[in-house]
Amino acid sequence: MRDPKDRRLTRVAGPSALVLFGVTGDLAQKKLLPAIYDLMNRGLLPPSFALVGFGRRDWSDERFQQVVRESVEAHSRTPFREDVWHQLTTGIRFVQGAFDDGEAFRRLGETLAELDETRGTQGNHAFYLSIPPNAFETVCQQLADHDLAGRHTEHGWRRVVIEKPFGHDLDSARELNAIVERVFPADSVFRIDHYLGKETVQNILALRFANQMFEPLWNANFVDHVQITMAEDIGIGSRAGYYDGVGAARDVIQNHLLQLLALTAMEEPITFDAQQLRAEKAKVLAAVTLPEDISAGSALGQYEAGLQGGRAVSGFLQEKDIPPDSRTETFAALKLGIDTRRWAGVPFYLRAGKRLGRRVTEIAVVFKRAPNLLFQKNDHEEFGQNAIVLRIQPDEGMTIRFASKVPGTQMELRDVSMDFGYGQSFTESSPEAYERLILDVLLGEPPLFPRHEEVELSWKILDPFERHWAEHDVRPEPYAPGSWGPESAHELLARDGRAWRRP
Repeated sequence: MRDPKDRRLTRVAGPSALVLFGVTGDLAQKKLLPAIYDLMNRGLLPPSFALVGFGRRDWSDERFQQVVRESVEAHSRTPFREDVWHQLTTGIRFVQGAFDDGEAFRRLGETLAELDETRGTQGNHAFYLSIPPNAFETVCQQLADHDLAGRHTEHGWRRVVIEKPFGHDLDSARELNAIVERVFPADSVFRIDHYLGKETVQNILALRFANQMFEPLWNANFVDHVQITMAEDIGIGSRAGYYDGVGAARDVIQNHLLQLLALTAMEEPITFDAQQLRAEKAKVLAAVTLPEDISAGSALGQYEAGLQGGRAVSGFLQEKDIPPDSRTETFAALKLGIDTRRWAGVPFYLRAGKRLGRRVTEIAVVFKRAPNLLFQKNDHEEFGQNAIVLRIQPDEGMTIRFASKVPGTQMELRDVSMDFGYGQSFTESSPEAYERLILDVLLGEPPLFPRHEEVELSWKILDPFERHWAEHDVRPEPYAPGSWGPESAHELLARDGRAWRRP
């Protein structure tokens, strides 16, 4: 049952069934199934909730229930409770079949009809496509052919959830959007970007618009530049089949980092209504400008073999199933501008990569130097530019960097930091991102989900970089594991008289 003192996610979903395609994948096993249990454990799913798995495995309902239990026990955020598990498991079903198997979708329809009758799910069905994008059209068409998408019913709602990548360029994104929206209305399509479910991402809006001390400074009059970093300390692991040919820019910059840029730079929406929030983000993405010289305004890298954390690791070209001549980048950095009154002249530097110094995602708003007429004799290496750093992961919170006098008889200054962490400031635990997003799907609340306009605007930003790299045969520059990327990434900022923050 839900703790009455728990003020987080206090909205409870109504009667509903979630159909999960791709139940055997890592995402389902490590994130989606545990998140569903955690929501049930916190009293945020109704007793009538049902979970239907769809896959090729020849599983009975009981076997699928065991698979779900193993996933929950291994990865759930909240303690395992038998009474909660019993409540959840009575609504778990499995439908065996392939995506192009019409008979399987007929059985899926029968299963959902049975749940409507026995569990009281009332025709409210969400279809979660945790599958490769090239299967979206087949599954959506099968749902339409078997009248599961709800176009011809007045009973209950039907929604579809799709995971990134939303295409591999602008044309494919438009094609994908057309495929999905041919079957489901636009307001029934939920495009999952799990970064938008993270607590600190949502706190960007609270930080900016609920605090008078920050918003007046959040503009080109005071901000020198903005750095958005997503660093991972691991390699590609078992993702070679997906990652090769995609690369860091398409994998995370086009979606995660450009969404963070939009939230950082957007104007205050009239309300938190989805339409208002999306409109302000879209304005930012439409105003993004590219560097005149893309070669000087971007950098690509590829991690080499070497030592990281005291152990030997393989280079990208030595990873399993990666061709030895692959030009896929594992690191990418871009310089962008935003042509609005608020941000004119302020560069936004975005970087993402694997096998870097540590795992961290952050937004650093770096302010212009103070005139410092009183402190000209101080060493600028000791104190410099003020900064507000929003940590998205892993230690969600915020750091403010400012100059302070060093104790002693002389007027000596040094940079110091003031930290806020969610774990230290709140007794309530932060829900995992997928908990928030799945609950929003079931509630039909879309503010955290990008619409196709945002997806297409993001591809319009990245596509010119991808074309330039392809046309000029740009090869990723090797970089050592555990470093902070290739030398060209540091030169990108050095040309502007700046340097990357050391997270």
